[in-house]
Amino acid sequence: MDLVLRGQIMAGGDLIEDGWVAAKNGRIAEIGSGRPPGASKVHDAGDALVLPGIVDGQTHSCSFKGLKGLGGTTRSAIAGGVTTLVDMPYDNPLPLDRTSRLNAKINAIANYAHADVALYGTATSDTGTANLNALIDGGVVGFKISSFESSPTRFPRISSDLRLDLLEILADGCLPLCLHNEDQEIVLARIERARANGLNGIAAHSESRPPAAELAATGHFLALGLATGAHVHIVHLSTGAGFDLVESFSALGARATGELCVHYLWFDPENDGDALGARMKVNPPIRPGQIEPIWEAIKSGKVAFISSDHSSWPIDNKLTGSIFDAGAGVPGVETLLPAFFTCAERRGLDAARLTAEQLSARPACFFGLDDRKGQIAVGLDADLTVLERGEFKWDEALAHDGLNWSPFHGREFSVRVARTYLRGDLGWDGKEIRSQPGAGRYVPRRTEGWFQGAQAEA
Repeated sequence: MDLVLRGQIMAGGDLIEDGWVAAKNGRIAEIGSGRPPGASKVHDAGDALVLPGIVDGQTHSCSFKGLKGLGGTTRSAIAGGVTTLVDMPYDNPLPLDRTSRLNAKINAIANYAHADVALYGTATSDTGTANLNALIDGGVVGFKISSFESSPTRFPRISSDLRLDLLEILADGCLPLCLHNEDQEIVLARIERARANGLNGIAAHSESRPPAAELAATGHFLALGLATGAHVHIVHLSTGAGFDLVESFSALGARATGELCVHYLWFDPENDGDALGARMKVNPPIRPGQIEPIWEAIKSGKVAFISSDHSSWPIDNKLTGSIFDAGAGVPGVETLLPAFFTCAERRGLDAARLTAEQLSARPACFFGLDDRKGQIAVGLDADLTVLERGEFKWDEALAHDGLNWSPFHGREFSVRVARTYLRGDLGWDGKEIRSQPGAGRYVPRRTEGWFQGAQAEA
């Protein structure tokens, strides 16, 4: 064997105490307890938890530095136990809506990435449906569009008629069409009203992008999915009602799913707004009074998986006089794992099992990567994360993303990432990044994913 790692091994849904996992040629070869086989490298993690490498299903690596931004984001990922990240197609300067841009990003992964990377594609009014099949053949794991325009080129609004065209083409396949879910007319009108009334704080952010705008965009998109039979996915729901809405369309027969970002579980503008201000600004907004309803959605199985929605914007993007001029998005790939584990554990839940499920197995299945990623199982990639228990205060200055700011600064976590292995190679030793740029690989979609067999049964 090339590697034997000892500890408390979370394999599938079972915790193997005094367990071990053995890797050979980058894949998991054996799993067991007691005496392990011999190996050229052995690490005994004691009573530390060993989880499958985290699959972060939503990151924006290239927003600030372009394709080179994959370097800093994947350094942060590997230090946070994230061995595979799924990167969004709205890039600086141009969206990934054609094969030339896909190939450029694949080349950038080979040059800069410390973790494995899967890629979303998109469609724009410029390309329409023309490039969907070529991007699918190129291995994209899904397509993302938006009902709200943040930028006419980098982050455009996709019209309802094009949404329908896209869904009709994707209906016969397994790839999801995923939506940034805000109604543009409502939001723009409410922002104008708030500005006119002199409202500038973080509380006004949620009020200007009300739940009605989010639910309206969500419901419209889910209805198109129900009509076409395509897999429709909402990339960030901020309310319990949003997950109920997805569930109701699923009950009608829609292939519908909804995703949660970890910051919605930690922050509330009524409790944290004064201290954080624009440092907690994301779209859709973090809303007051929604932590409990969202946790109920998780426990009832309504949440497809949980992601970071990591955004690679520098803090200067937040330092404005008005909340409406501040950039949206927060760094989060390095804090995803400890933040989710901690808040699950504080609620008395089985944090190890729930983390392995929501942050590894479910996103790997969703994106068609589960033949390689998402579990500690024989034959899969030896992507492993070692978690040390204790009390650890997050220091934004120590982040590895090159941004060095975080809304989680000063927050206390109950675990820290002590080691990360990517395909059996040590990428993070708890103190330093051990992997080199280019250690990460492009991971194309290979399996049907979430609704396996749904097309054959229809």
